[in-house]
Amino acid sequence: MLARIISCVSALMLAGVALSGCAGSGPAGRDLISTGSLPAAPYALVDIDDRSIEIISRWHRPSLGAMFGDYRGAIVQRVNIGDSLLINIWEAGGSGIFGAPITERGSTGSRPASIPEQLVANDGTIAVPFAGRVRVAGKTTQQIEELIVKKLAAKASDPQVLVTLTRNISNSATVTGDVVSGARVALNTKGDRVLDVIATAGGIRVPVHEAFITVSRNDTTLSVPMQAILSNPAENVYIRPGDVVTVIRRPQSFTAVGATGHNAVVAFDAGGLTLEEAMGKAGGLMDERADPHGVFVLRYESVTLVQAYPGIQPHLLSQGVVPVAYRLNARDPSALFRARRFLMRDKDILYVSHAPITELEKVFRVVGQLAAPAATVATVRAINN
Repeated sequence: MLARIISCVSALMLAGVALSGCAGSGPAGRDLISTGSLPAAPYALVDIDDRSIEIISRWHRPSLGAMFGDYRGAIVQRVNIGDSLLINIWEAGGSGIFGAPITERGSTGSRPASIPEQLVANDGTIAVPFAGRVRVAGKTTQQIEELIVKKLAAKASDPQVLVTLTRNISNSATVTGDVVSGARVALNTKGDRVLDVIATAGGIRVPVHEAFITVSRNDTTLSVPMQAILSNPAENVYIRPGDVVTVIRRPQSFTAVGATGHNAVVAFDAGGLTLEEAMGKAGGLMDERADPHGVFVLRYESVTLVQAYPGIQPHLLSQGVVPVAYRLNARDPSALFRARRFLMRDKDILYVSHAPITELEKVFRVVGQLAAPAATVATVRAINN
């Protein structure tokens, strides 16, 4: 009976070993490597070494400074359609068309005549008493003052005009999104930067490390982490009239799966995270389960970057983005130094494969559970006999 049990156990063990390659949660590291090496591989397999890290370092985060430049020119406040103007007119003496009436004491002092706030019409004009329709679109307030004085010169007594721009729609930017008070912000003549207009709108309502700032100008839109603007003054670019600044809450995260301390979606700051830090946040590699040769970072890369890697299959370069499996050999003494230089990106997958011996241990455990009842029965029979 005991020999029969041993025979059955041996058969189960052999069958288990044959199936061990299929066991486990996720593909084995050797399978990822062999599949990535095939001529028709569905993804590019790239080792994390000094060369690949150097290539990745050429990939730069989107930059407001590089995209929009450092626009330092002062804004010339020209009046345009939709703006509002307040006009005050003075005359010498008190008997003119805008002058103050003569008092009983015979005073000839003057006082300003205030014209109600004027909205620049669609034809670019405003109405001024005794001057008619005055075309103001495209002119500065000083030019408008001179134009009104010229039109009133033959009707008023030495007229003096002061034009105030009360609502400057054409020289403003729109601030929206996760700010305290989204608004159209009038730009100062000295120029306003990204953080200036956000502050004018009351500041942001989300944590700084989760905030992204999007600037839209004409047909160009670019989004960067707010931390990048705070840490690099060159990113705090000048805003131009018509720009739209949007604050968006966008938490960054990566997914940790496989033989890590815990499998989860792990959040990290928009300022950046290295692979070394990612492994720490995921609870590290489990000593008894992880395959140190099989630490992978899975992501999509641009074709421009992937072309710099040697040996990439041509069929992978036919699309806009390429799936890439970056492999770190944690047995290499330099691995952790390289992991510190490798930057994680939003929505990366950190996958640590299980060691082959772990799968074999699972088979032995299953076989032991199956064989235990039979062995117990055999022992009981032997005792009874």
